[in-house]
Amino acid sequence: MTRRFLAWAALPAACLLAACGSGEPAQPAPEITQEDRDYGAEHHPQLLAEFGGAYSGSQAQYVRSVGERIAHAAQLDGECTFTLVNSDVVNAFAVPGCYIYLTRGLMAVVTSEAELASVLGHEVGHIVAEHSQRQEQRSVWRKLGVIAVSLTGSERLTQLAGQAAQYFGLRYSRRQEYQADDLGVGYLRAAGYDVYAAAEMLADLQRQERFMQATNGRDAARSIPEWALSHPLTENRIERARETARKTGLKDDALPENADAFLARVDGLLYGDDPEQGFVIGRRFAHPMMRIGFEAPSGFSLTNSPQAVGLNGPQGLSGEFGGGAIPAGGLKAYAEALAGKVLGDTPAQVERAAATRINGLPAILLEMRVAVRDGSIPLSIAAYDGGGGEAYHFIIVSPPGDPQAAAVTALFQSFRRLTAQEAATLRPRVIRAVRVGAGDTPDTLVRRMADPAPRALFELLNGRDGGRPPSAGELVKIVTYRDAR
Repeated sequence: MTRRFLAWAALPAACLLAACGSGEPAQPAPEITQEDRDYGAEHHPQLLAEFGGAYSGSQAQYVRSVGERIAHAAQLDGECTFTLVNSDVVNAFAVPGCYIYLTRGLMAVVTSEAELASVLGHEVGHIVAEHSQRQEQRSVWRKLGVIAVSLTGSERLTQLAGQAAQYFGLRYSRRQEYQADDLGVGYLRAAGYDVYAAAEMLADLQRQERFMQATNGRDAARSIPEWALSHPLTENRIERARETARKTGLKDDALPENADAFLARVDGLLYGDDPEQGFVIGRRFAHPMMRIGFEAPSGFSLTNSPQAVGLNGPQGLSGEFGGGAIPAGGLKAYAEALAGKVLGDTPAQVERAAATRINGLPAILLEMRVAVRDGSIPLSIAAYDGGGGEAYHFIIVSPPGDPQAAAVTALFQSFRRLTAQEAATLRPRVIRAVRVGAGDTPDTLVRRMADPAPRALFELLNGRDGGRPPSAGELVKIVTYRDAR
């Protein structure tokens, strides 16, 4: 599951545009306080659990090495933790304590080491700028938490009902984005990277947005990159990043981009969903190993993580899909234990409890009204016996006065076992860096792509817009099945 945990801040007044864009910090980087370190360390495992976990491939160390180079440029040697996150959503974010996160989805989209460095430098810029208003920014997070806790008395229920507010309620302002852009360009120069890479990276993100729209959104919830939602992209911002680079006095490509080095390191990176977490395909979830699946109604979006599939529906409806072992008391005991864990000490009234069968599987449906400060909210649970001692479940919290009963029922009725043939079609894909042969053309390269929109994806991953064809000897990215020969 990928969400944004964003640092809000104002840039120190001493750091003006000309200074930040020059490559030389206007003042020593503020010290990362012990409070910041403790805060980041406390939230680090929680964030990884929510956002898909840390990616364990060789690319993770590569991200750390590039990040450390940027941290040195920002005078934060040894102060930052850079993590590659196992999510295909295009995103990057930062939390106090200089914990910087980059998804493999975003790593797939950028086309050089300098562009990768620009993403990390931008996030480090948010950390540096955050110091002047750290307490005010933290109070925003804490206030959101207090509001959610006052809604219900259960921490687990609060997480389900309040996750949208906590992770979607924070956005960077235009001024904050410009501040981080300026700082990031300075870090690129100090680290020895092409200062124009920041503008090129922003153009990559704009290209990703067009790709998602051109391929019919694929997943309506991801029709715009996650990074773009929290870091708004405009032509003005891209041109401003170029102007900031020009103010350094350097010409484009005066410093290296290290494109081939990046492509060689990105080879083998998982692309799309991780089969161990299952596949999110639009509003559909399918797990090839567990051989289970469901389809959410129109208006829902799904986000995957190692622990659960997050669900967000219309009018603030939210919840999750997960699973676990069936206890000795059977499916009824599983459903009761699940309800108890969700509710905690929160008063609730059971309105319906029914044993049934859904698509041939034994199931238990629970409908409850949960007491809140100003009334009650609907809570719905469906638990299924998936066979082999395993149970699966939905937990759905609906907004007050708007139970969305038909949508919840349709969701619950969609859960089923996959056939062996269906499971076999769910194959992991990876990025491969291949050298263009003398006889290769755009058509021959596109035919090697494992994707429903191969040409559009090829142009996206290689930073092209249907213009110059690849040259013989050039390294390019393609996407293939991991087990392809």
